[in-house]
Amino acid sequence: MNDTGMPTTPALSVLDLVPVRSGQSSAQALASSMTLAERADDLGFARYWFAEHHNMPAVAASTPPVMIAAAAARTSRIRVGSGGVMLPNHAPLVVAEQFAALEALAPGRIDLGIGRAPGSDPVVTALLRSSGPTSDVERFPEHVRNILALMEPDGARLRLTDGKTYDVHATPAATAAPTLWLLGSSDYSARLAAELGLPYVFANHFSGAGIDQVLALYRDGYRPSEAHPEPRTFLTVNAVVAPTAEEAHERALPQLRAMARLRTGKPMGTAETVEEALAAPLDGLGQQMIEDMRPRWLIGTADDAAAEIRRLADRHGVDEVMVVPVAGTYATEPLDATPGRVQTLELLAGALA
Repeated sequence: MNDTGMPTTPALSVLDLVPVRSGQSSAQALASSMTLAERADDLGFARYWFAEHHNMPAVAASTPPVMIAAAAARTSRIRVGSGGVMLPNHAPLVVAEQFAALEALAPGRIDLGIGRAPGSDPVVTALLRSSGPTSDVERFPEHVRNILALMEPDGARLRLTDGKTYDVHATPAATAAPTLWLLGSSDYSARLAAELGLPYVFANHFSGAGIDQVLALYRDGYRPSEAHPEPRTFLTVNAVVAPTAEEAHERALPQLRAMARLRTGKPMGTAETVEEALAAPLDGLGQQMIEDMRPRWLIGTADDAAAEIRRLADRHGVDEVMVVPVAGTYATEPLDATPGRVQTLELLAGALA
């Protein structure tokens, strides 16, 4: 609450999964996301993050560093980063080198969000790790520490088996490092972030279960670090905002249906248009899942969504909320644009100004 007793207005950020709709190519989906990143920059959003998912027909966000570089080149102010890099899929040195290079390209604007989940199914996860050992889950804390050290200007000093030491740097002459965030929807990453003195993001858009307990564990167990003397956290939330509640609920339907299919093990395809979603009702279980999800999403007019964002921020004690703009498209809308997602950002920014 502010001094007037009213909920405070949090900063806004964006998490982009780069959705792919029916009839749309990956190139068109990526082009629409770059346009969205530019618009978020113009509107004053704090940061713009790209997710990492693999082998999903409806999601083109598979390589966050590539998309971060492209978005950084097309924006001037907003922070850009990963939400997140799924560390078990990657060697720590490679992650450190990629993000140190990004920091050199866009100084002071790079965030490295790291997650522990694979970001895909077991078959694709095995393929991602088929070239050799990567950052296995059991060594996750060790590899997070390694990345932190490798990205620092002084680099990391390794002790070899013969007792000698070996200096390793993510880039040869770094002057600064990206900000590292840990991501999660359970207490594991929250506890580790607290132990290491790192910022933490709760993935509320994926699972809101236990959010209060997890954030309390993070804050209560926080060990101040030189870079982060105080705990820093925010949460994510799915958002669809439109001039009318009716339009907002229509645009939310394709993603709600996709999440219901995912959670019931149904085959996944590209994202439906609004018309396709309206024309093919789900079975009873799928429909019940949709009704259970709706209250946890921001679906409605700008004023209603802004009020809910303020309530979320106040309830959970955060000064920033990261929206996942999941508005679907109508069949008549251009394939290289996502007007519903742009509209969501524009209306939210205006209502929270």
